[in-house]
Amino acid sequence: MATMQVQLVAPDRMVWAGEAEFVQARTVDGELGILPRHAPLLGVLVEGPVRIRRSGADELVAAVHGGFLSVSAEGVDVLAEIVEISEEIDVPRARNALERTRDSEDPAEQAAARRATARLRAAGESL
Repeated sequence: MATMQVQLVAPDRMVWAGEAEFVQARTVDGELGILPRHAPLLGVLVEGPVRIRRSGADELVAAVHGGFLSVSAEGVDVLAEIVEISEEIDVPRARNALERTRDSEDPAEQAAARRATARLRAAGESL
């Protein structure tokens, strides 16, 4: 299968870089699935999981909180404000945060609920 070069980057670290067969991410325009030789685009990321089907390896899933997705002839760059790999997510803490903020009308708590939801989805938890 064809592959593309993918980088998942946070401000403080290179989270992952390598060959991948598929990338899925959520932008302000909706969910995107990217295969090799995809048309160039620039998207604004929203809270949600990013899935990277790595070449010859298992799938990498991470919760991202804001940032940009860039697709070019060279590959895919996911430049996120915050990245949390699924294995690093504290599921009980995320559930607690979601329950505490779910029905709030406060914008800061609504943002916290979106982040908690993204963490839980990336960790493979049902909501």
